[in-house]
Amino acid sequence: MNYRRLGKTGLMVSEIGLGAEWLERHNEAEVKEIIDLCGENGINILDCWMPEPKVRANIGKAIRGKRDRWIIQGHLGSTWQEGQYVRSRELPVVKEAFQDLLERLETDYIDLGMIHYVDSVKEYRQIMDGEFIEYVKELKEKGVIRHIGMSTHNPDTARLAAESGIVEMLLFSINPAFDMMPATDNLDNYFAEEYAEELGGIAPERAELYRICEQRDVGITVMKGFAGGRLFDAARSPFGVALTPAQCIHYALTHPAVASILAGFDTPEQVREAAAYETASEEEKDYASVLAHAPRHAYLGQCTYCGHCRPCPEEIDIAMVNKLYDLAAMQPEVPSSVREHYKALEKHAGDCIGCQSCEDRCPFRVPVAERMAKAREVFGM
Repeated sequence: MNYRRLGKTGLMVSEIGLGAEWLERHNEAEVKEIIDLCGENGINILDCWMPEPKVRANIGKAIRGKRDRWIIQGHLGSTWQEGQYVRSRELPVVKEAFQDLLERLETDYIDLGMIHYVDSVKEYRQIMDGEFIEYVKELKEKGVIRHIGMSTHNPDTARLAAESGIVEMLLFSINPAFDMMPATDNLDNYFAEEYAEELGGIAPERAELYRICEQRDVGITVMKGFAGGRLFDAARSPFGVALTPAQCIHYALTHPAVASILAGFDTPEQVREAAAYETASEEEKDYASVLAHAPRHAYLGQCTYCGHCRPCPEEIDIAMVNKLYDLAAMQPEVPSSVREHYKALEKHAGDCIGCQSCEDRCPFRVPVAERMAKAREVFGM
């Protein structure tokens, strides 16, 4: 298992994590089997947003005696009222639900205290200007949560959080289908049976969000990386082709600022299938060729940092140069951190000889040589 730094939290998380939602379907023994298998495969981050008491207790029993090896994302605002899930901002019930989470997980702290499911800008502002954020800050000051995070599907809300200086990391929905969608506070739009034919490539507000997170060192953990399994079925996929778990995982992990993709596991076999990503070949991970040749919604002209441009005869890390160039180009002045990362590369855009062999390999027909020239101009090397 590979581990990545989760932004400014400094936590080293497994690049494949456990999104525990599906564990609600299982009994105590089955939950323990899946969580134990995750641990055996090096998975060390677990998201528990669900307020249902039984699944919380089963997770707590499964990690008993092993708490220190798990990085837990626990949610503030996910409550259980009269036998059902209710997203709430009412502090009395929020506090009660969070205390219940601590008790059932058999812990006195949560690594990542997630402000739960904030999908509208209006609600974001109410939270950040009111008593809710003060409660969250108080929990952090006391060490009950170690870091402040937020979960959202809306890139506009996510950007505000990333720029706040308060939210240290995001739980955000990333997959090639959702990335085409413009900002919305209606999650149902992402699961529409059909997307508009004119959609193609990453929505600009999403691309900008990923770059802002990278620039400000706000780490991202990924939810809904498989679009609820829709991407595995050519008949239901908005692209008209099926992707594999390894391809979806690789798509998420190539994005700026992403540290981990949290997969939902219903069976031990699904754990093994996701963990197999770590030993998968480049061909098995290759989502780019599939999307480029899909009958609908190709990403033509956009660099997704997929790495198809390798190898470069001058040994330039073209994907990384492109990524840093994109980070720099969105600012009036190149941020010093981006400039330093660029300088630290062994080879730079100025080393490009313009042979364009990378362009022949690029499935999205990105004008790489042209971008190298622009990067050389921006960075001066």
